[in-house]
Amino acid sequence: MKKFFLAAILAVVIPVSAAGQMKVIINIDSDITDGQIIPKEIYGQFAEHLGSCIYGGLWVGPDSEIPNIDGYRTDVLEALKTLKVPVMRWPGGCFADEYHWRDGIGPREDRPRMVNSNWGGTVEDNSFGTHEFLNLCEMIGCEPYISGNVGSGTVEELAKWVEYMTAPDGPMARLRAQNGRTEPWKVKYLGVGNESWGCGGNMVVDYYTHLYRRYQTYCRNFGDNVLYKVASGATDYDYNWTEVLMKNIANHTDGISLHYYTVKGWNGSKGSATQFNAEEYYNTLGKAVEVESVIKRHIAIMDSYDPENKVDLLLDEWGTWFDVEPGTNPGHLYQQNTMRDAMVASLSLNIFHKYTKRLKMANIAQIANVLQSMVLTKDDKMVLTPTYHVFRMYNVHQEATFLPLTCSSMTFTDANGRECPVVDATASRNAEGAVNVTLTNTDLENDAEIIVSIAADGKLSVTGEILTSKDITDHNDFDSPSKVSPVEFKDFKVKDGKITVKMPAKSIVNLCIR
Repeated sequence: MKKFFLAAILAVVIPVSAAGQMKVIINIDSDITDGQIIPKEIYGQFAEHLGSCIYGGLWVGPDSEIPNIDGYRTDVLEALKTLKVPVMRWPGGCFADEYHWRDGIGPREDRPRMVNSNWGGTVEDNSFGTHEFLNLCEMIGCEPYISGNVGSGTVEELAKWVEYMTAPDGPMARLRAQNGRTEPWKVKYLGVGNESWGCGGNMVVDYYTHLYRRYQTYCRNFGDNVLYKVASGATDYDYNWTEVLMKNIANHTDGISLHYYTVKGWNGSKGSATQFNAEEYYNTLGKAVEVESVIKRHIAIMDSYDPENKVDLLLDEWGTWFDVEPGTNPGHLYQQNTMRDAMVASLSLNIFHKYTKRLKMANIAQIANVLQSMVLTKDDKMVLTPTYHVFRMYNVHQEATFLPLTCSSMTFTDANGRECPVVDATASRNAEGAVNVTLTNTDLENDAEIIVSIAADGKLSVTGEILTSKDITDHNDFDSPSKVSPVEFKDFKVKDGKITVKMPAKSIVNLCIR
């Protein structure tokens, strides 16, 4: 096995040359034997009863002519297995605090209907319920994350739901068996409410903390299932919400959530997902990387109350939010997904890797057909989005040792005064000793020459993969499903322990070094 000395990567961006090419030097010069492990849950997903995320996205029913396995779309199932989805949050979102779980069990033809008043007034037939979700998680090998109804539900309702899912015996276990499932499921993550400051009840934080303490008391462990309880946390810049949570419930929770969207603003147009200029592109990236300062401030508050790091932070909603595609229901949040979204995903994941001492999960919104989704579906067709490809390229970092970066990259400043790196990078070492270095060139026009120096015994073996496109607005649709797709990357040379990379503008490259 080759020996790598890789702990710090120093990226120095030299001003753009006359030929329009940035010069970047990356030094890999130290070794880490006991570094922070990147939790696989950083690559979590979120599925809400919203638009066609569930119906048509994940689920078509067993009688559908669309190829399916027990009602689940075959093409989407295979795509999610390839993605190595570690955890999925369900049934919301805002929908969670209007969802009554008993409506989603028993014979599907007998389940009551409801109006999804949060998302477009769509009639919800409850054909996808507890069994359908938890069975899906088992099929793709991911951990379920249940969002409990605190806003319109009762303590008894949530307590009985936990019992129904996880108890090996007793009245709720017998009811579960009547509905076709004898063995209990394993359910680790339980969210006690969602956005309780907003659609989850418009509560003030002091009131919510008292309500949380009551609800979590009656959500018990059954058999060998141990719940990890998550309190409904802050949105964006509401640092007071986090402070009051830590003051009042730190001894009663395993984690608190945080929501952060890359959005132009909540009033008026959020901008087109596919039609944007260079300034709008750079503004979007500026907003995306601002999540780092937000995470740092929330963590600082948590550190002051919890220096032993017993309470985790979960960014269980994040991603881009643009205007819906023309002609679609405004309440269904269906948006396209371009190379710009891929850049947002890459920069965001790079940031998340740095803070996993406290940040233990992130769930992008959402898995199918909603906001910054992994897949888009229409009838029997499916396309993988640029964001999907980023998540697939980055899954090499799951449960690998994080290798800290010291990056002096040249930055750009967006129209709102936010700074963003021109070239960004993240690195990790897996259990087999291979080092993955993922590079992001955000510049729309300029290529970069990157020289990677690495101290290693023996000859380096390097393979590469790249995601890029001709135009930053490029996206995959049902007529051109592979317009933005990763391909093998060979534009590098290895000599004397150095890797010289010719990295195109607006591209994401992963190098696997052995």
